[in-house]
Amino acid sequence: MNQLDQLKQFTTVVADTGNFRQLAQFTPRDATTNPSLILKAVQQPEYAPLLADTVAAHRARPVEAIVDEVLVRFGLEILKVVPGRVSTEVDARLSFDRAATLVRARRLIALYEAAGIARERVLIKIASTWEGIQAAAELERDGIRCNLTLLFAFCQAVACGAAGVQLISPFVGRIYDWHKKAAGAAWDEAARAGANDPGVQSVSRIYAYYKKHGIATEVMGASFRNVGQITALAGCDLLTISPELLATLQASDAPLTRALDPQVARDADIPAVHLDEAAFRWALNEDAMATEKLAEGIRAFAVDAAKLDRMIEGLKG
Repeated sequence: MNQLDQLKQFTTVVADTGNFRQLAQFTPRDATTNPSLILKAVQQPEYAPLLADTVAAHRARPVEAIVDEVLVRFGLEILKVVPGRVSTEVDARLSFDRAATLVRARRLIALYEAAGIARERVLIKIASTWEGIQAAAELERDGIRCNLTLLFAFCQAVACGAAGVQLISPFVGRIYDWHKKAAGAAWDEAARAGANDPGVQSVSRIYAYYKKHGIATEVMGASFRNVGQITALAGCDLLTISPELLATLQASDAPLTRALDPQVARDADIPAVHLDEAAFRWALNEDAMATEKLAEGIRAFAVDAAKLDRMIEGLKG
């Protein structure tokens, strides 16, 4: 078997793309999108008609409502290809507004349900801020499943588990990026590869904590920079992978073994952690990497969301 097929023995493979025409060749179970991926897709000639048609059908509505229609339109196309779930993201500019996040999340689910898609096939992506996690807790109680994204710190994972969210997306590659940049000339790529990669270590710690304490929240490693990060997390509940890296895995026949094992985690001595809001904010503040990457990620997604707004405004005329 190639490495992609080997990986699928241990881990649910998810495609990280808005380009639904690329999906079938990799047969992922689920797919994830984000504002940057959707923006990238609608700028491609083959997807421009989808954007134009959606705007034309809803021209009289506010831009933010049309954006949600566009996001769901992509999600519907993706769900024709994958048998599982699609993740659709709430506007990053609402990351610190619990009430507004709830409104947008419920509107997205309503659009999917109006198109005949059961809510179990949709994950609403929300940034892992305190406000986002609390919004997700309420949505989960209403049967709306959530994917908490832009997750960099252990405290974020602890809070998400306590909130009962369906799934978290710790960002392996961005954690790696930060540590590599911070180390500068002292960075030793070979010494910090595989299980020693700081992004891999972060996900491994979260995975072990969840399994040890019976937390049902799924762990989905995300934001990979190389195949080594992926193979070092074989056995994680899910991994969401770009089409480029999926192709690399598919082209390799190198042996792949399970790296994360739930029974090993359950047998480990890992104390439980309890965080209220103040403790969460302090723990996040104490983690310079997570503080910087969370803020940076929200800003970057917000920029791309604004670009999509402007594209839609231009098409509205």
